[in-house]
Amino acid sequence: MKAVHFGAGNIGRGFVGLLLSNAGYELVFADVAEGLINTLKQADSYRVHEVGENPRTSEVRGFSALNSATESEALTAAIASADVVTTAVGAHILKFVAPAIAAGIAARPASSAKLAVMACENAINATDILAAEVANAYSGDDLADKALFANTAVDRIVPNQDPDAGLDVTVETYCEWVIDRTPFVGEAPQIDGVTWVDDLEPFIERKLFTVNTGHATTAWFGYAAGLSKISDALADASVRSKVAAVLAETGSLIVAKHGVDQATQDAYIAKILKRFANPSLPDTVERVGRAPMRKLSRNERFISPAAQLAERGMPRTALLEAVGAGLRFNPPGDTEAAEVQALLASETATGFTEKVTGLGATHPLFADVVAVVEAHQSAG
Repeated sequence: MKAVHFGAGNIGRGFVGLLLSNAGYELVFADVAEGLINTLKQADSYRVHEVGENPRTSEVRGFSALNSATESEALTAAIASADVVTTAVGAHILKFVAPAIAAGIAARPASSAKLAVMACENAINATDILAAEVANAYSGDDLADKALFANTAVDRIVPNQDPDAGLDVTVETYCEWVIDRTPFVGEAPQIDGVTWVDDLEPFIERKLFTVNTGHATTAWFGYAAGLSKISDALADASVRSKVAAVLAETGSLIVAKHGVDQATQDAYIAKILKRFANPSLPDTVERVGRAPMRKLSRNERFISPAAQLAERGMPRTALLEAVGAGLRFNPPGDTEAAEVQALLASETATGFTEKVTGLGATHPLFADVVAVVEAHQSAG
């Protein structure tokens, strides 16, 4: 069995690549980072350190690496002979890796089994995004005969790494990889640690609106409180109460929309807060809170749940307060934070809300967000 994984960074090596390697796949990393790829080519192993409850260290062997910018022919051949292609590159990068995937699919023999393509990104239905980009780049009419595309939900905290760690990666012990079973005809791939489901949406929204929303909320309020580490921010009573209030609102949406038992959702929230507080994960508020333009967009972790709550006439006050904290998040070097500040200075509250959140003026959340923006602009 062979798997080609796009994205040889910390998540690729410490999560998706680890599980694929453990499942017995011949693992091929593809990335444009020349230094990283060269280091992987020269290495015969790396270690993944899982910290927290029941810590352990795993060694990953039997991998190879390709520079997707300069070794296109070898990458095409690898995909043509692979069983699985996965990505962990960021949803906004999927359009750049799609042509390489399309070329590899086109080169597959007609007799080959369908290639399973799965985007493992922090975005709702990221594989659908990738599938559309692959279809745009594909020149034949047999794409559906040669490949299938399955959406996933992934969850593992991978903090900033020690600059001297080399290829080794430190991650939390917890991880979750949930994959939509329905695109597979016959038996799905055997990957230990994967949960196969027939309806992925509850898992995607539970994760995005709890883990991602809660993580960014902790970062933004922690930054406002002058704290540097996520664990320190969550140890602050004021920050923790704000995070808990946000997760109570998003949790109410998960319960109402997906029929999840309230006690089950409460236990999930408690587990997430415990993970954030893990002192063995030296994550920073600046890293976790970065890219507020994306985090405040329509289908992301704040506006999407708040919009759905508004559509149901349900409370979203805490989420709106978190949006306000996002407007104040402005660490040095964060280009998206600088962009948010520039728009706040140049746009009306209405114009800012339309451009950043993607909400229409008639949406029931629109006036709420405009009020938050106005209050921020008035405060100077």
